[in-house]
Amino acid sequence: MVDRPYLELVLHDGTRLRTFDPNVNDEELIWHRDERTRRIIVMEGSGWELQMDNKQPIDLLEGHSYTINRMEYHRLIKGDSTLILRIIEV
Repeated sequence: MVDRPYLELVLHDGTRLRTFDPNVNDEELIWHRDERTRRIIVMEGSGWELQMDNKQPIDLLEGHSYTINRMEYHRLIKGDSTLILRIIEV
């Protein structure tokens, strides 16, 4: 089993809720790519940022959605409260 820096709940419709603790170790929030394009919706959290490859980090704002294209390198930069994301694969 692989340790992940989040807790995940898969909902009946196939979407995922991921919860990131603000005390997560920075080294666990690694650059990575996903096999499919994802739309993420910020359900809760403040101070967290999303950084895409070769771009400056952007603030993740509650209630906003962001698209991460398949195989695009990205990472999270931790904030100061619990982050809850809804992830929809498109």
